[in-house]
Amino acid sequence: MGERARAWWPEGGGVGDGVPGVPGFVHSDFAPVVVAVAERCLRRGYGSERVPAGVRTGIVLVSASGDLASAQHVRATVEAGGRIGPLFFFQSVPNSVAGHLAARWDLRGPVVCLSPTGDPYTDGVAEADLLRDDGDADEVLLILIEQALDRPTEAVAVLLGGGARP
Repeated sequence: MGERARAWWPEGGGVGDGVPGVPGFVHSDFAPVVVAVAERCLRRGYGSERVPAGVRTGIVLVSASGDLASAQHVRATVEAGGRIGPLFFFQSVPNSVAGHLAARWDLRGPVVCLSPTGDPYTDGVAEADLLRDDGDADEVLLILIEQALDRPTEAVAVLLGGGARP
C-alpha cells in the first residue's frame, strides 16, 4: 500500500507551543496530539479539500501505552478517594478520539485501535492492508502514538492507499 502523506508530532525537532485542545477531552494531550497529527496528514494528502465522498478512509490507531496520562490521573484520583469526572470514561478509550476524528473529517471507513505485539508500524500497516484487502477501506489513515511520563507525547500519521479502487 503506497504512502500518500505523512505528518509528525512534534515536527521540526521541537515541541513548539503545545498542541491545540479538543472539545470533550481533558487533562491529557493524547487526543489533541492524535487530532493534530491526523489533520496535518490529511491536509497534506488532500490540501484544503475534504476527502472525496466516494473514498472510504479507515483509521488504524496504534498505541502500546494508550492514553497513559489519563489512566494515571484516574488511578491517582481513585487511590486518593476522589471522584472521576465523566469525561474520563469517554476519553480514556482510544477509539473515542478516532471516532471524533472520523466524524470531524467525514471519514467513511472502519476505525480500528490496537496495541502492537511487534513493531508498531509493521502491525499498523498489516491491519491497514487487511482493511483494504477485505474491501472495507480504500485508504487508511495510520496513526502511531505513544506517551511517556518523562518526555513529550510523540506521534506519526501516514495516509496509506490510493483513493477509491476501480
